[in-house]
Amino acid sequence: MPKLDPTSDEFRAAGHKLIDWIGDYLDGVDRYDVLSRVQPGDIEKQFPAAPSVDGRPYDALLAEVDAKIIPGVTHWNHPAFFAYFSITGSQAGILAELLTAALNLNGMIWRTSPSLTELETVTLRWLRDALGLPSGLFGIINDTASINSFLALAAAREYVAPEIRTRGFAAAPPLRVYCSEHAHSSIEKGALALGFGIDGVVKIAGDDRFAMSVDALEEAIARDRAAGKVPCAISATVGTTSSAAIDPVKRIAEIARRENVWLHVDAAYAGPATICPEFRWLWEGIEAADSIVINPHKWLFTPIDCSVLYTRKPDVLRETFSLVPEYLKTTDSAEVNFMDYGLQLGHRFRALKLWYLFEHYGIERLQKVIRQHIADAARLAAELQKRDDVELIAPQSLSVVVFRKIVRSSNNEIDEAASERASVEALERMNASGRLFVSHTRLRGRYGIRVAIGNGATEWEHVARVLEYL
Repeated sequence: MPKLDPTSDEFRAAGHKLIDWIGDYLDGVDRYDVLSRVQPGDIEKQFPAAPSVDGRPYDALLAEVDAKIIPGVTHWNHPAFFAYFSITGSQAGILAELLTAALNLNGMIWRTSPSLTELETVTLRWLRDALGLPSGLFGIINDTASINSFLALAAAREYVAPEIRTRGFAAAPPLRVYCSEHAHSSIEKGALALGFGIDGVVKIAGDDRFAMSVDALEEAIARDRAAGKVPCAISATVGTTSSAAIDPVKRIAEIARRENVWLHVDAAYAGPATICPEFRWLWEGIEAADSIVINPHKWLFTPIDCSVLYTRKPDVLRETFSLVPEYLKTTDSAEVNFMDYGLQLGHRFRALKLWYLFEHYGIERLQKVIRQHIADAARLAAELQKRDDVELIAPQSLSVVVFRKIVRSSNNEIDEAASERASVEALERMNASGRLFVSHTRLRGRYGIRVAIGNGATEWEHVARVLEYL
């Protein structure tokens, strides 16, 4: 019978060439335009209608990557990628991904990959301690914060209305989820998928720093209780997407405790900053959180995907999702089977790249890079404020700066329409240059250019391109 791969000879030769290609790419990524210039359909039309019948050598495939795929790549690994939140990788993470693919493990239960389960337990304990989080948290790695927030809201539903698991929503009172108007859209999408409905998501106004207003939250909960609604969960954000605003977790936690609702904290972006002790103030009140999301693939140099969900109520999360088919019942003594803590049965070996990252770079090196990102953001904000045609529309927070161009009328008042046009033109000019990529947001109706620093290779010369092309 023919084997798929008769020997490893061809693999070895191709693998060496691929590693060299990756090394050259990483060393020279700054020579590429950050944002791809292709038009919709340009990449697709280069490929045949059907795959190869007889197969093709690896060299030919790598040549096509260069010729056909790279032109359609927006380079998230570029040191001048400042849009959204960077999913910056690292050389250690890339090597770990290669090893992960080679092992090809599935840790649905402990028995199917003991090392997967136990290394994930170890690395998430390391991460918890490195970030200064409370001891005793249970952690699990999934693909993205969107899924982890969904799981957290599902656990909240189980915590407040356990009858739904057996009898469905027909047996439950109308539930409510509260989040800031600046919360990530995944909170609302998760609530929709769980059946809370559009009316079940209550968006709370932000204050003058775009953090959730505690007074408005209390008023919304009181209003809902008076109308017969049942508060289920509050989602606080530590590092909002638009401006990296920090919701007042401690005050929100007091409300959650008083109202007996689940407190979820979305720290997907800002959580990694707390690897530096001087930013542990971000966690004030975190000991009361029932669930916390942190994304090492956002600002801890771990290739996507790697999102961590911590909870101090793992029994509730397990009760929400545990459903064990006969063929997966075992007699071993393992306490954790990851399939019991989410929708997915399969579970990738994502912990391997987190372990590689910690052990290769060390805590101190990671801290230095994150500190430099924050220092560069502060320097950028200071340089922007020296200009009379620029205005920060949110306080600089961590590694995020949001600003706009301003145009004044003859009486020296800001012309809002002209300012927006000037800001859009400035953003388009920056991105068209190919030398950097920024995104935009809108805060209190004002269009802003948003710069988020997060790549492990970024230096001030890359950040300064914002000023150069402004």
